[in-house]
Amino acid sequence: MWAAEQQDELSGEGEAGARQYPRPRQLRRPHKTERRKRNREKKRRTGLCVENESNESCACEYSVQLTFREQWVDERLRFNDFGGKLKYLTLTDASRVWMPDLFFANEKEGHFHNIIMPNVYIRIFPDGSVLYSIRISLTLSCPMNLKLYPLDRQICSLRMASYGWTTADLVFLWKEGDPVQVVKNLHLPRFTLEKFLTDYCNSKTNTGEYSCLKVDLLFKREFSYYLIQIYIPCCMLVIVSWVSFWLDQSAVPARVSLGVTTLLTMATQTSGINASLPPVSYTKAIDVWTGVCLTFVFGALLEFALVNYASRSDIHRENMKKKYQEMEHSTSVDPASEPFEPDAAANFAMNLPPLAPDWKSKAAHFFQKPLVRQAEDSMSMEKMRQCEIHTQPPKKNCCRSWLSKFPTRSKRIDVIARIIFPLVFALFNLAYWSTYLFREEADGE
Repeated sequence: MWAAEQQDELSGEGEAGARQYPRPRQLRRPHKTERRKRNREKKRRTGLCVENESNESCACEYSVQLTFREQWVDERLRFNDFGGKLKYLTLTDASRVWMPDLFFANEKEGHFHNIIMPNVYIRIFPDGSVLYSIRISLTLSCPMNLKLYPLDRQICSLRMASYGWTTADLVFLWKEGDPVQVVKNLHLPRFTLEKFLTDYCNSKTNTGEYSCLKVDLLFKREFSYYLIQIYIPCCMLVIVSWVSFWLDQSAVPARVSLGVTTLLTMATQTSGINASLPPVSYTKAIDVWTGVCLTFVFGALLEFALVNYASRSDIHRENMKKKYQEMEHSTSVDPASEPFEPDAAANFAMNLPPLAPDWKSKAAHFFQKPLVRQAEDSMSMEKMRQCEIHTQPPKKNCCRSWLSKFPTRSKRIDVIARIIFPLVFALFNLAYWSTYLFREEADGE
């Protein structure tokens, strides 16, 4: 009814509808310059304090369920205990008393427990001290350094601070004795809680200094799960890829299928490992392991390609050698068709011209039997013996003499790969475990 009457007044139409009223000024559309003036008058100074940053691609967080207790003294709540008969009063409504404005600085999510009743109580003692206890479930951020994953240790913090009261009005202090208590049967699936430390973390901002408490929880990752699920299967895949070195070089389908299967399996396992981890810009320990194992499997496949090329080269060389021998045999003269005569030396000497009698003796000496030692060769034999005494026999190379047992180059490549691949992989394991285990102990200290 009021809205209708107001509309009639603003439109200027009555029952008669003859008079026209001017449009009210407050309903007139403000001019552009007036809007700018009003916007200038509404400027306010603001500030921002960044306490925690989060990246959606990195689930660096942990969940905790705790019973939080805090105690303070409010002299306004003193009462008579009637000679010690009344120990304390219990309240379940926290709005009835003054409460510190505490909050969890690195909290991402949280909720209270209200089943069956709200899990909270307030005890007021005769001297005015107040004990507040509540059960909370929190999801807290925990920035992690994954360079040593899965041989790493992580420190996750729980920070509690005052939101509005500065240290001039409110100061948080840890309880003396045992401020943090952990249940004895605490069990985590992939971590072990080694220890925890309490400290202070007061923060200074533009509005003042605020009191803060901090608990550092040191977690150690359980390595047995990763040893069974990642490291041992990777070792088995690398060793299986070496089976191709022992197969015959002519078994092309078997060696190719074995190499390709192990390579694809290793690549699939590597992608599965990285899918469960947040993408980071640095190299993790597990990346080094999977990368080297993938390289060994790929190297075994390349070794077969080299063996196949060497085998075809050997076959081509053998064919060329046989062809060359056949050509030599066809062009050479058969020595049985021209037998050597015993008196060839005499006939040769008789046919020589008479002006050179010394050549006859030399020719006769040339055609003598090689097993008959002549007197004039005694001096040359003595010189040869002296040379043999001063000359050392050439040293035999064990590796070359051993490789000479295998006639083809393809077989030699397989034999060398049987030794080189396991030896290099063993050296890598020695360097890997000594490096990362030593760094893990250093970080733990």
